[in-house]
Amino acid sequence: MGSFSYPVKANTTKKFANDRIMLGNGKVSVSRLAIGTGTNGWGGRSDQTREMGIKGLSDLLRAAYDKGVFFWDSADQYGTHPHMKEALKYVPREKVTILTKTHATTEEEMKKDLDRFRKEIGTDYIDILLLHNMQSPNWPTEKRGAMDVISQAQEEGIVKLHGVSCHMLDALKAAANSDWVQIDLARINPYGARMDGTVEEVVPVLKKMKDSGKSLIGMKIFGGGKLSGHVDECLQSALSREYIDCFTIGIESLAQFNDLMTRIPGASQPA
Repeated sequence: MGSFSYPVKANTTKKFANDRIMLGNGKVSVSRLAIGTGTNGWGGRSDQTREMGIKGLSDLLRAAYDKGVFFWDSADQYGTHPHMKEALKYVPREKVTILTKTHATTEEEMKKDLDRFRKEIGTDYIDILLLHNMQSPNWPTEKRGAMDVISQAQEEGIVKLHGVSCHMLDALKAAANSDWVQIDLARINPYGARMDGTVEEVVPVLKKMKDSGKSLIGMKIFGGGKLSGHVDECLQSALSREYIDCFTIGIESLAQFNDLMTRIPGASQPA
């Protein structure tokens, strides 16, 4: 992995997992930490669905809500919509922020996904909807049908904010140049593990996004598990990057959640 030295100045105030952050020019409120539900998520399943089941993940979402962490990160690919629906039996819908993601390309696919997603989650609206896993530099053209449907859904109040998650550097650069993108889910950590490029390549693109008014959510904070031995370093890195508004971490147990609740304020300032 090589060595890592903290690249930015220390924070002047402590930051907490349950800090309230406003995204999209005040359109959506989130907690600084999002409960990620898609660890190794593909084919409609994830570690959370396999290991925790509907009740276990629902209980985790509810426990996090009770401690002020009300941002839930999901995707069709993870198969975790029913788990959020179960949690919403006990948590007021308007008190939580739900992010989900779609692989739709055409208008027809996106219309079907919007209807299905809301039914699976048990909600009339989606706070944040992202095009999932953009790899092509031409995605703004290729996904135009889906984008048009999402834009219309935003006008109708069905979606509050829209954007993308990217998995290649050229796709990320396209997102930075797209006026359609209001929010980006960006892979960032201090070692470049499972990122869209090196840290030196990715950071200027993210700063360009922030400077243009886009909101940024960090992901792969621990490099998809590759950096599990560098938890505090990775947290300090994420918390020190002022262009990152908040971040999502895949959480698989209440013990892991409670550990992050303690570590985040400690990592936000040097000892």
